[in-house]
Amino acid sequence: MKQLLIISGKGGTGKTMLSGCLAVLAKDKVMVDADVDAANLHLILKPKVKETHEFVGGKIARIDEDVCTKCGSCKEVCRFGAISEDLQVISVLCEGCTICSYFCDTGALVLEDRISGVYYISETRYGTFVHARLGIAQENSGKLVAKLREVAKELAKSQNKELIVIDGPPGVGCPVMASMSGVDLVIGITEPTLSGMHDLQRVIELCKHFKVELKVVINKFDLNLGMSEEMEKKLKEQGIQVIGKIPFSEAVVESVKLGKPFLEYFQETSKGKEVESEIKKIWESVRASLGVH
Repeated sequence: MKQLLIISGKGGTGKTMLSGCLAVLAKDKVMVDADVDAANLHLILKPKVKETHEFVGGKIARIDEDVCTKCGSCKEVCRFGAISEDLQVISVLCEGCTICSYFCDTGALVLEDRISGVYYISETRYGTFVHARLGIAQENSGKLVAKLREVAKELAKSQNKELIVIDGPPGVGCPVMASMSGVDLVIGITEPTLSGMHDLQRVIELCKHFKVELKVVINKFDLNLGMSEEMEKKLKEQGIQVIGKIPFSEAVVESVKLGKPFLEYFQETSKGKEVESEIKKIWESVRASLGVH
Protein backbone atom coordinates (compact mmCIF):
# COMPACT_ATOMS: atom_id res chain seq x y z
CA MET A 1 0.00 0.00 0.00
CA LYS A 2 1.36 3.41 -1.05
CA GLN A 3 0.47 6.82 0.35
CA LEU A 4 0.42 10.00 -1.75
CA LEU A 5 0.14 13.44 -0.13
CA ILE A 6 -0.79 16.63 -1.99
CA ILE A 7 0.11 19.84 -0.17
CA SER A 8 0.95 23.48 -0.73
CA GLY A 9 2.65 26.17 1.29
CA LYS A 10 -0.66 28.01 1.62
CA GLY A 11 -4.32 27.67 0.72
CA GLY A 12 -5.83 28.53 -2.64
CA THR A 13 -3.14 27.12 -4.94
CA GLY A 14 -5.24 24.38 -6.55
CA LYS A 15 -4.45 21.56 -4.15
CA THR A 16 -8.02 20.30 -3.83
CA MET A 17 -8.59 20.72 -7.58
CA LEU A 18 -5.70 18.36 -8.25
CA SER A 19 -6.82 15.97 -5.51
CA GLY A 20 -10.29 15.81 -7.06
CA CYS A 21 -8.77 14.97 -10.43
CA LEU A 22 -6.65 12.19 -8.93
CA ALA A 23 -9.83 10.83 -7.33
CA VAL A 24 -11.16 10.43 -10.87
CA LEU A 25 -7.99 8.92 -12.32
CA ALA A 26 -6.84 6.58 -9.54
CA LYS A 27 -9.05 3.50 -9.61
CA ASP A 28 -7.74 1.47 -6.68
CA LYS A 29 -7.54 3.90 -3.78
CA VAL A 30 -8.98 5.43 -0.61
CA MET A 31 -9.30 9.22 -0.53
CA VAL A 32 -8.59 11.33 2.58
CA ASP A 33 -9.26 15.02 3.20
CA ALA A 34 -6.73 15.91 5.89
CA ASP A 35 -7.60 19.62 5.93
CA VAL A 36 -9.78 19.15 8.99
CA ASP A 37 -9.90 22.85 9.88
CA ALA A 38 -11.49 23.81 6.54
CA ALA A 39 -12.30 20.63 4.62
CA ASN A 40 -13.62 21.18 1.10
CA LEU A 41 -12.90 18.04 -0.96
CA HIS A 42 -16.38 16.79 -0.04
CA LEU A 43 -17.85 19.72 -1.99
CA ILE A 44 -16.77 18.14 -5.28
CA LEU A 45 -16.85 14.43 -4.35
CA LYS A 46 -20.42 14.65 -2.99
CA PRO A 47 -19.98 11.80 -0.45
CA LYS A 48 -22.74 9.67 1.04
CA VAL A 49 -21.88 9.29 4.71
CA LYS A 50 -21.89 5.67 5.89
CA GLU A 51 -20.37 6.08 9.36
CA THR A 52 -20.03 9.03 11.75
CA HIS A 53 -17.66 8.92 14.73
CA GLU A 54 -16.95 11.42 17.49
CA PHE A 55 -13.36 12.57 17.86
CA VAL A 56 -11.99 12.95 21.39
CA GLY A 57 -9.32 15.62 21.22
CA GLY A 58 -8.38 15.87 24.89
CA LYS A 59 -9.90 16.54 28.31
CA ILE A 60 -12.08 19.27 29.77
CA ALA A 61 -12.69 20.04 33.45
CA ARG A 62 -16.08 19.84 35.09
CA ILE A 63 -16.92 20.88 38.66
CA ASP A 64 -19.12 18.49 40.63
CA GLU A 65 -21.37 20.95 42.49
CA ASP A 66 -22.39 18.30 45.04
CA VAL A 67 -18.78 17.91 46.21
CA CYS A 68 -17.37 21.42 45.66
CA THR A 69 -16.79 23.47 48.82
CA LYS A 70 -16.18 26.73 46.89
CA CYS A 71 -12.66 27.04 48.32
CA GLY A 72 -11.39 28.63 45.09
CA SER A 73 -8.12 26.71 44.89
CA CYS A 74 -8.92 25.66 41.32
CA LYS A 75 -9.25 29.28 40.23
CA GLU A 76 -5.97 30.21 41.91
CA VAL A 77 -3.92 27.53 40.13
CA CYS A 78 -5.53 27.76 36.66
CA ARG A 79 -3.06 29.68 34.54
CA PHE A 80 -5.50 29.81 31.59
CA GLY A 81 -8.21 31.71 33.46
CA ALA A 82 -10.69 28.93 32.76
CA ILE A 83 -12.39 29.17 36.18
CA SER A 84 -14.83 32.08 36.52
CA GLU A 85 -15.38 34.26 39.57
CA ASP A 86 -18.39 32.16 40.56
CA LEU A 87 -16.25 29.01 40.17
CA GLN A 88 -17.62 27.70 36.89
CA VAL A 89 -15.51 26.16 34.12
CA ILE A 90 -15.20 28.37 31.04
CA SER A 91 -15.03 25.61 28.42
CA VAL A 92 -13.42 27.63 25.61
CA LEU A 93 -10.51 28.54 27.91
CA CYS A 94 -9.97 25.12 29.51
CA GLU A 95 -6.87 23.38 28.14
CA GLY A 96 -7.51 20.09 29.94
CA CYS A 97 -4.13 20.31 31.68
CA THR A 98 -5.55 18.57 34.84
CA ILE A 99 -3.65 20.80 37.31
CA CYS A 100 -6.89 21.96 38.97
CA SER A 101 -7.82 18.38 39.85
CA TYR A 102 -4.53 17.92 41.72
CA PHE A 103 -5.19 20.92 43.96
CA CYS A 104 -8.84 20.13 44.68
CA ASP A 105 -8.94 18.51 48.15
CA THR A 106 -12.52 17.25 47.74
CA GLY A 107 -12.17 15.74 44.28
CA ALA A 108 -14.79 18.09 42.83
CA LEU A 109 -12.76 18.70 39.67
CA VAL A 110 -13.53 15.92 37.18
CA LEU A 111 -11.72 15.60 33.84
CA GLU A 112 -13.97 14.38 31.05
CA ASP A 113 -13.39 13.61 27.37
CA ARG A 114 -13.65 16.68 25.16
CA ILE A 115 -15.50 15.96 21.90
CA SER A 116 -13.51 18.13 19.50
CA GLY A 117 -15.13 17.11 16.23
CA VAL A 118 -16.43 14.26 14.11
CA TYR A 119 -14.99 12.14 11.34
CA TYR A 120 -16.78 10.31 8.59
CA ILE A 121 -16.36 7.23 6.46
CA SER A 122 -18.20 7.87 3.21
CA GLU A 123 -18.70 6.45 -0.25
CA THR A 124 -18.44 8.51 -3.43
CA ARG A 125 -18.75 7.71 -7.11
CA TYR A 126 -14.97 7.46 -7.06
CA GLY A 127 -14.60 5.17 -4.05
CA THR A 128 -14.17 5.33 -0.29
CA PHE A 129 -13.58 8.73 1.27
CA VAL A 130 -12.45 9.56 4.83
CA HIS A 131 -13.01 13.13 6.02
CA ALA A 132 -13.73 15.14 9.16
CA ARG A 133 -14.98 18.35 10.70
CA LEU A 134 -13.12 19.89 13.62
CA GLY A 135 -15.37 21.74 16.07
CA ILE A 136 -15.35 25.54 16.29
CA ALA A 137 -12.40 26.83 18.33
CA GLN A 138 -11.19 23.26 18.92
CA GLU A 139 -7.55 22.20 18.84
CA ASN A 140 -5.65 18.95 18.23
CA SER A 141 -6.17 19.06 14.46
CA GLY A 142 -2.90 17.13 14.14
CA LYS A 143 -4.34 14.30 16.24
CA LEU A 144 -7.47 14.26 14.08
CA VAL A 145 -5.37 14.07 10.91
CA ALA A 146 -3.46 11.13 12.39
CA LYS A 147 -6.78 9.45 13.19
CA LEU A 148 -8.04 9.91 9.63
CA ARG A 149 -4.87 8.34 8.24
CA GLU A 150 -5.16 5.43 10.65
CA VAL A 151 -8.76 4.82 9.56
CA ALA A 152 -7.81 5.12 5.88
CA LYS A 153 -5.04 2.54 6.29
CA GLU A 154 -7.44 0.10 7.91
CA LEU A 155 -9.97 0.61 5.12
CA ALA A 156 -7.37 0.29 2.37
CA LYS A 157 -6.13 -2.94 3.92
CA SER A 158 -9.60 -4.43 4.34
CA GLN A 159 -10.63 -3.41 0.81
CA ASN A 160 -7.30 -4.51 -0.68
CA LYS A 161 -6.58 -1.03 -2.09
CA GLU A 162 -3.10 -0.19 -3.31
CA LEU A 163 -3.12 3.59 -2.78
CA ILE A 164 -4.19 6.23 -0.27
CA VAL A 165 -4.50 9.75 -1.73
CA ILE A 166 -4.36 12.48 0.93
CA ASP A 167 -5.54 16.02 0.23
CA GLY A 168 -3.36 17.70 2.81
CA PRO A 169 -3.79 20.85 4.90
CA PRO A 170 -2.23 24.16 3.79
CA GLY A 171 0.92 25.57 5.35
CA VAL A 172 3.65 23.62 7.18
CA GLY A 173 2.23 23.38 10.71
CA CYS A 174 1.24 20.48 12.95
CA PRO A 175 -1.60 19.14 10.71
CA VAL A 176 0.77 19.04 7.71
CA MET A 177 3.40 17.20 9.72
CA ALA A 178 0.76 14.71 10.86
CA SER A 179 -0.27 14.17 7.24
CA MET A 180 3.30 13.82 5.93
CA SER A 181 4.89 11.36 8.35
CA GLY A 182 5.37 8.00 6.67
CA VAL A 183 3.99 8.84 3.20
CA ASP A 184 5.73 7.56 0.07
CA LEU A 185 5.48 10.66 -2.12
CA VAL A 186 4.54 14.32 -1.72
CA ILE A 187 3.25 16.52 -4.51
CA GLY A 188 3.78 20.18 -3.72
CA ILE A 189 1.51 22.44 -5.77
CA THR A 190 2.44 26.08 -6.13
CA GLU A 191 1.82 29.20 -8.18
CA PRO A 192 4.38 31.37 -10.05
CA THR A 193 4.70 34.19 -7.53
CA LEU A 194 7.36 35.28 -5.05
CA SER A 195 5.17 34.20 -2.14
CA GLY A 196 4.52 30.90 -3.92
CA MET A 197 8.25 30.24 -4.16
CA HIS A 198 8.75 31.20 -0.52
CA ASP A 199 5.96 28.91 0.66
CA LEU A 200 7.21 26.07 -1.54
CA GLN A 201 10.68 26.40 -0.02
CA ARG A 202 9.16 25.75 3.41
CA VAL A 203 7.51 22.63 2.01
CA ILE A 204 10.88 21.53 0.62
CA GLU A 205 12.53 21.89 4.01
CA LEU A 206 9.73 19.95 5.68
CA CYS A 207 10.05 17.10 3.18
CA LYS A 208 13.79 17.00 3.79
CA HIS A 209 13.15 16.75 7.52
CA PHE A 210 10.78 13.81 7.07
CA LYS A 211 12.99 12.30 4.34
CA VAL A 212 10.08 12.10 1.91
CA GLU A 213 10.41 12.45 -1.86
CA LEU A 214 8.88 15.65 -3.24
CA LYS A 215 7.71 16.43 -6.75
CA VAL A 216 6.29 19.79 -7.76
CA VAL A 217 3.37 21.00 -9.87
CA ILE A 218 3.20 24.66 -10.93
CA ASN A 219 -0.42 25.72 -11.27
CA LYS A 220 -1.41 28.61 -13.59
CA PHE A 221 2.20 28.66 -14.76
CA ASP A 222 1.40 30.79 -17.82
CA LEU A 223 0.27 33.77 -15.75
CA ASN A 224 3.92 34.55 -15.01
CA LEU A 225 6.22 32.67 -17.37
CA GLY A 226 9.35 34.37 -16.06
CA MET A 227 8.65 33.32 -12.47
CA SER A 228 7.74 29.80 -13.60
CA GLU A 229 11.11 29.49 -15.32
CA GLU A 230 12.87 30.85 -12.23
CA MET A 231 11.04 28.31 -10.07
CA GLU A 232 12.03 25.43 -12.34
CA LYS A 233 15.63 26.58 -12.28
CA LYS A 234 15.78 26.78 -8.48
CA LEU A 235 14.03 23.43 -8.08
CA LYS A 236 16.42 21.77 -10.53
CA GLU A 237 19.36 23.11 -8.52
CA GLN A 238 17.88 21.34 -5.47
CA GLY A 239 17.30 18.11 -7.38
CA ILE A 240 13.50 18.43 -7.32
CA GLN A 241 11.48 17.43 -10.37
CA VAL A 242 8.66 19.53 -11.78
CA ILE A 243 6.18 16.91 -13.01
CA GLY A 244 3.55 19.28 -14.31
CA LYS A 245 2.77 22.84 -15.34
CA ILE A 246 -0.97 23.45 -15.42
CA PRO A 247 -2.12 26.43 -17.52
CA PHE A 248 -4.78 28.83 -16.34
CA SER A 249 -8.23 27.96 -17.69
CA GLU A 250 -11.71 29.34 -17.14
CA ALA A 251 -12.89 25.73 -17.45
CA VAL A 252 -11.29 24.96 -14.07
CA VAL A 253 -13.05 27.96 -12.53
CA GLU A 254 -16.35 26.78 -13.98
CA SER A 255 -15.88 23.24 -12.65
CA VAL A 256 -15.32 24.64 -9.15
CA LYS A 257 -18.49 26.73 -9.42
CA LEU A 258 -20.44 23.61 -10.40
CA GLY A 259 -18.90 21.56 -7.57
CA LYS A 260 -17.38 18.93 -9.84
CA PRO A 261 -13.88 17.48 -10.22
CA PHE A 262 -12.36 19.20 -13.24
CA LEU A 263 -11.85 15.94 -15.15
CA GLU A 264 -15.52 15.10 -14.71
CA TYR A 265 -16.42 18.55 -16.03
CA PHE A 266 -14.05 18.01 -18.98
CA GLN A 267 -15.67 14.68 -19.82
CA GLU A 268 -19.04 16.44 -20.03
CA THR A 269 -17.96 19.57 -21.92
CA SER A 270 -14.54 18.93 -23.54
CA LYS A 271 -13.48 22.35 -22.25
CA GLY A 272 -9.93 22.83 -20.93
CA LYS A 273 -8.11 20.23 -23.05
CA GLU A 274 -4.66 21.61 -22.16
CA VAL A 275 -5.40 21.28 -18.44
CA GLU A 276 -6.78 17.76 -18.89
CA SER A 277 -3.67 16.64 -20.78
CA GLU A 278 -1.33 18.07 -18.15
CA ILE A 279 -3.20 16.48 -15.25
CA LYS A 280 -3.08 13.08 -16.95
CA LYS A 281 0.66 13.57 -17.46
CA ILE A 282 1.03 14.34 -13.74
CA TRP A 283 -0.86 11.17 -12.85
CA GLU A 284 1.34 9.04 -15.13
CA SER A 285 4.42 10.44 -13.38
CA VAL A 286 2.91 9.65 -9.96
CA ARG A 287 1.99 6.12 -11.05
CA ALA A 288 5.51 5.48 -12.27
CA SER A 289 7.05 6.81 -9.03
CA LEU A 290 4.79 4.79 -6.75
CA GLY A 291 4.46 1.69 -8.89
CA VAL A 292 0.65 1.65 -8.75
CA HIS A 293 -1.92 0.93 -11.44
